[in-house]
Amino acid sequence: MIGSLPTLHTERLLLRPLELADADAIQQLFPHWEVVRYLNALVPWPYPADGALSFVRDMALPAMDRGTEWHWTLRLHSDPGRMIGCISLMDQVDDNRGFWLAPPWQGQGFMSEACKAVDHYWFEVLQRPLMRVPKAAPNQGSRKISERGGMRLVRSEEGEFVSGRLPVELWEITREEWRRLR
Repeated sequence: MIGSLPTLHTERLLLRPLELADADAIQQLFPHWEVVRYLNALVPWPYPADGALSFVRDMALPAMDRGTEWHWTLRLHSDPGRMIGCISLMDQVDDNRGFWLAPPWQGQGFMSEACKAVDHYWFEVLQRPLMRVPKAAPNQGSRKISERGGMRLVRSEEGEFVSGRLPVELWEITREEWRRLR
């Protein structure tokens, strides 16, 4: 593990390391169709009443302790007590970054801002040579974030999502490519 996970800052956002106390807010914000429909089918749907607690306590925090995943909550600088979403980095083959944003804050550039901060952490702090990000092909918002971040589409196949079987795209960028774009 690389020390304790730092709080990251962007122009409008505070990315605070995930903690057990965040489970209640996640339980309120996460189980909405607009949030989950393009997520991996491993996400239970309908979302159980203890879904966030189970995820944070049994999966995310142990992975953070092992140093194989890094999870942050997203909060506005103007309202740091309110969570608006989450973003994660994972040390997994072909799946290095994931995120979700509650519907009231979608479409305002917050996730692009958060991705810039965690991409910097991935490449400069964790020193990873490559980032790969899978996504449901119909998820245009996520696709635009990858395109704006300089990623390229490397593979398409079928995958299982909360909303059913869909084409899944794998996007990637190398550390050298990422650095050239900065």
